[in-house]
Amino acid sequence: MEKFDIENWIRKPQFDFFKTYEDPFFNITSTIEVTNLYNYCKKHNLSFSLACIYVAIKCINEIQEFKLRIFNDEIYLFNTVEIGSTILNDDNTFSFCYFKNKSSIFEFNTQGKEVIENHKKGNVFEPKEDLLAIIHCSTIPWISFTGIKNARKGDEAKHGIPKIIFGKVFEENNIKKIPFSVEAHHALLDGFHVALLFKKMQNFINKLSEI
Repeated sequence: MEKFDIENWIRKPQFDFFKTYEDPFFNITSTIEVTNLYNYCKKHNLSFSLACIYVAIKCINEIQEFKLRIFNDEIYLFNTVEIGSTILNDDNTFSFCYFKNKSSIFEFNTQGKEVIENHKKGNVFEPKEDLLAIIHCSTIPWISFTGIKNARKGDEAKHGIPKIIFGKVFEENNIKKIPFSVEAHHALLDGFHVALLFKKMQNFINKLSEI
C-alpha cells in the first residue's frame, strides 16, 4: 500500500466533511441482469455464486476509490484488493472464506471450489478482521431483497472497508436478475463510484460470450 495524496485529491472537501461522521457508510441496492452470466456458468460448468464474486472483485479493482483505506487517520491506496465472502455450512451456519485474485473466471472458479472444500473440512468460523486490502462479501440466496443493512461493531469507520451482498436470482420478463448491495464509506467514495461499479459489472457480464 502507498500513502494517498489527500491534499491534491479532488474529493478532499468530501473527505473532510464525512470523515468525522459517527456513521459515514451509505448503502445502494439495485439489480444486475445476469442471464448471460447464468447461461455462461451452465455452459462451462462454473459455480454461479463464485462467478458473481469474480465479476465483482474484478470490476472493483478497476476503480481506485474502492481500493482506498483509512489507517491511523491517513488514507492509503492499495494496488489491488481481494475478497472475503461468507459461505454456507452444511448445518446452515456460515463461515468466511478468502479468495485470491485470478486472471480469469475459470481460474477463480477452480481456486474458489478448492478453498470452499478445504474450508468445510475444518469448518472454522475465522473472520480476519485485521485485513485492509479486502472487500467483505455475503450472499443471501433465499431473498430477492430490495434493501439491506450490514451488522457493524461501530469501529469500521476507522478503516472504510466496503461491503457487498448478492441476493436471490429472480426472473423478470424472461431476464434473470440478482439484487446487489454496496455499502461504502462516504469519505472515500460517492454514489458515482458505486454506479460505476454497477456499470462495469453489467458490461463485463454482457460481453462474457465474447471471452
